[in-house]
Amino acid sequence: MSETQTQLPTDIWICASWQEYEQIVANLLNEKGKSYYYKGHMRLEMPPVSFAHGKDHVIIIFAVTLFATIKGILATGLDTTTFRKTGIQDCQPDVAYYFRERAQTIPAGTGIVNLDRYPAPDLVIEIAKTSLLDDLGTKRALYEELGIAEYWVVDVQNAEIIAYAIADQGSKRIQESQVLPGLAMPILEEALRRSREMNQSEVGAWLLSQFQQKEYC
Repeated sequence: MSETQTQLPTDIWICASWQEYEQIVANLLNEKGKSYYYKGHMRLEMPPVSFAHGKDHVIIIFAVTLFATIKGILATGLDTTTFRKTGIQDCQPDVAYYFRERAQTIPAGTGIVNLDRYPAPDLVIEIAKTSLLDDLGTKRALYEELGIAEYWVVDVQNAEIIAYAIADQGSKRIQESQVLPGLAMPILEEALRRSREMNQSEVGAWLLSQFQQKEYC
């Protein structure tokens, strides 16, 4: 752990100007942490990441990409990518997706995604083990203001997905995705539960069978 990291509190929101935040993030470029900025406060989430968090992260990415592939929906998924409104907001969600005509919105070679220039993702996903309350609270408010279309929080402890549709800077709970119609949260939750007892190839085969059933065609 670096000296810079040990001097900073992590997993809490602390008051900071945008300039202070930029300097701190620049000093942490070699660290694998995540950083957020919202309403004059910054939050750092530094390693280590748990085994359970990592497994659910992979399962969710596989499930969303598989569903989009089967349904013929253009999709571009992003892992821990920075989305920024300079001087105002910054976030690094665990997973983000652009769908359909937006799938090729961001040019190859782009670094930080400038939300003053490019649209916000259609779907943002946070994998929550120790950060659940914050993911459901402050981060949800951040994503509402950024104009994300849909936001999921994966509760690792309970193998539950708390999903929200976002519109007009507000959000409501949903049990079926609106950006991926036909993709129900209970199917994804069952995949998470199965991953506790099965390997990921077996879970993937089960998901494939579910998505290919008549009700998903």
